[in-house]
Amino acid sequence: MSHKTPDALLEAEVSRRGLMKGTAIGGLALAGSAFSLPFSRLVCAADVIAPAGSQEKVIWSACTVNCGSRCPLRMHVVNGEIRYVETDNTGNDDYDGLHQVRACLRGRSMRRRVYNPDRLKYPMKRVGKRGEGKFKRISWDEAYDIIASNTQRLIKDYGNESIYLNYGTGTLGGTMTRSWPPGKTLIARLMNCVGGYLNHYGDYSTAQIAAGLNYTYGGWADGNSPSDIENSKLVVLFGNNPGETRMSGGGVTYYVEQARQKSNARMIIIDPRYNDTGAGREDEWIPVRPGTDGALATAIAWVLITENLVDQAFLDKYCVGYDEKTLPPGAPANSHYKAYILGQGNDGVAKTPDWAAPITGIPASRIIQLAREIGSVKPAFISQGWGPQRHSNGELVSRAIAMLPILTGNVGISGGNSGAREGSYEVPFERMPTLDNPVQTSISMFMWTDAIERGPEMTAIRDGVRGKDKLDVPIKMIWNYAGNCLVNQHSQINRTHEILQDEKKCEMIVVIDCHMTASAKYADILLPDCTASEQMDFALDASCGNMSYVIFNDQVIKPRFECKTIYEMTSALAKRLGVEEKFTEGRTQEEWMRHLHELSRKAIPDLPSFETFREQGIFKQRDPEGHHVAYKAFRENPVANPLTTPSGKIEIYSAQLAEIAATWQLDKGDVVDPLPVYSAGFENYDDPLAKQWPLQLTGFHYKARTHSTYGNVDVLKAACRQEMWINPRDAQARGIANGDRVRIFNGRGEVHIEAKVTPRILPGVVALGEGAWYSPDSQRVDQAGSINVLTTQRPSPLAKGNPSHTNLVQVEKL
Repeated sequence: MSHKTPDALLEAEVSRRGLMKGTAIGGLALAGSAFSLPFSRLVCAADVIAPAGSQEKVIWSACTVNCGSRCPLRMHVVNGEIRYVETDNTGNDDYDGLHQVRACLRGRSMRRRVYNPDRLKYPMKRVGKRGEGKFKRISWDEAYDIIASNTQRLIKDYGNESIYLNYGTGTLGGTMTRSWPPGKTLIARLMNCVGGYLNHYGDYSTAQIAAGLNYTYGGWADGNSPSDIENSKLVVLFGNNPGETRMSGGGVTYYVEQARQKSNARMIIIDPRYNDTGAGREDEWIPVRPGTDGALATAIAWVLITENLVDQAFLDKYCVGYDEKTLPPGAPANSHYKAYILGQGNDGVAKTPDWAAPITGIPASRIIQLAREIGSVKPAFISQGWGPQRHSNGELVSRAIAMLPILTGNVGISGGNSGAREGSYEVPFERMPTLDNPVQTSISMFMWTDAIERGPEMTAIRDGVRGKDKLDVPIKMIWNYAGNCLVNQHSQINRTHEILQDEKKCEMIVVIDCHMTASAKYADILLPDCTASEQMDFALDASCGNMSYVIFNDQVIKPRFECKTIYEMTSALAKRLGVEEKFTEGRTQEEWMRHLHELSRKAIPDLPSFETFREQGIFKQRDPEGHHVAYKAFRENPVANPLTTPSGKIEIYSAQLAEIAATWQLDKGDVVDPLPVYSAGFENYDDPLAKQWPLQLTGFHYKARTHSTYGNVDVLKAACRQEMWINPRDAQARGIANGDRVRIFNGRGEVHIEAKVTPRILPGVVALGEGAWYSPDSQRVDQAGSINVLTTQRPSPLAKGNPSHTNLVQVEKL
């Protein structure tokens, strides 16, 4: 009798099921993938082999978290329990066709989220102080009654403007379960039925770039699909790191790699950290000091202009404000971009490579070489991620980087790009209607803590209030649905904690979630939500390139414990608030889905019937144009297809920003300018505060989590440990060795975490992956590496957004 090793047993089981190496079982991958464990560990962890006589079902589900992609999950269910998870098995490996959308290891670990010990089981009412995590179990009826009565009381006493829907992206990809933007959620639909709520604008991911490039291109700045890189000769990525942020089969990494194999385009990565998008695939890494990408772009522009490498015909025809002849009416003489770059403007400083070198940390000779490469190679795919704009000068940075494709005429052509992040093709699938909000007032999503603390003092010209000159009342009630931005993902956690602890300020906090997150601990009423695996929904919104798709996220298992769907919760509350018929329109969740599906079939003729779609699990559609090219119609005929800017053209000089700069009340050091000028912003590398806090702390999206989602999955935490990146020079000066536990601190708080000593980070800079679950000790010192203990609540000048990567700290060995 032969004795098979555990690995041989695994191979036999794989063969029996017809699986391939790399298939995920129970959230872990089989041997041959990037992450493998012994068979004995897999069997113990996931019970992958079905008991004799049981019947195994394979049901389509999805990962709907906020990673910029959506991935199908094929759940193997035995006796009502998920035993293991696979991903898409339809299509091929070629992005020119209908390729497989393969989930990353986060999505494949979904079983470990569903059965996580942190799962919320039943409705609870707070009994301790906010943040202590002390609750008592209550019935659903009691929870609904408390929420409904307090909602009615606060509306009566303060008005609907006192009710706020906090930012949350935990179920971003859902339709019925959609959590972002809050104005498109079922919570918004419920509140709109009873008079509305205080809305917000912007988001934690893109506040500054959305505001900045709005004045350049009008509205959300579009980009070419990453598949179009097959037509590019050069790829330049400013802080764009899809290798860690969008690494699934539906994400950008897949396209960048395959498209570059066709075009053989040279790829340059500009980032303070040598990221996984590089990992040997890049041709060059140029480390830049955080917050100084704008200075680099400005110096590149100087070389392009002085060496006659600009596309003058493009600038003359499509742009406003490049030179004197294209300035808009009313703009001061000599206020154009060319004058600013050459030192002929108000500041009288030429933006030469020698000027930029000490700011950026990049030698002048390398800036010149990069500029000549950008100016002489066309088409060039010049793109920025959302890291560079997440600084105190982020609006200006985003506009400065976008000037490079504008100056070289790479906008609106195949193989080029707008300077924004990559775009994609999308199918017009219908979403759940949420009705109109009767309240017209909105605040920046980042300033809700201020709206609690000093609401009636907040004005339009100082705090960015929209819809009226000032707020009338502070925030008195917060809905926090499927989000961790109440605490964990919001800046300056210690200040947030102090504000939320005062129950006289914000009187009611309702948290709806699946797990006991840091934010959930601050709830007054805590409601247990169903996971995506426990209900039916459609999964949408994948930034996928030249193929768009919709996933039929079926109900895989019955809801665990006393968990309910968000539709069940809001329908029950609507009944207590007297708006049940208006809210539900007489439909169940499945009936709404069938209704939305039928509406979608009118716009998407190839979409199969509801039952066929349910069986096949995913619907894919190829871009009929081949590749999405941003502003192609504008480039072909700018008169017939104008942009939504006031001029209808690309506005290098913005008269709207000139008006804002002249009328808004700005803090010292804040800059709003009609041109994409360079300003260092607050807490920059050269700030006087650097004498006390000499290191720049920047954050990055960590591959083990999607923001804070999956942050409590044990195998992911073990595979990708939370660490602080530090350069060997800085580590040696502090006596820090790799793996040492260190304290990171500034005037806002303190974090203890292990150090990763690596040359993959620029000297003078340290980095933490954002999203680690905040875990304070009795002194409120975080022991888990939560970066937002150290970040500031001072907003950026124009968007009033979160400058999460602008931080000065000191680091010491513990």
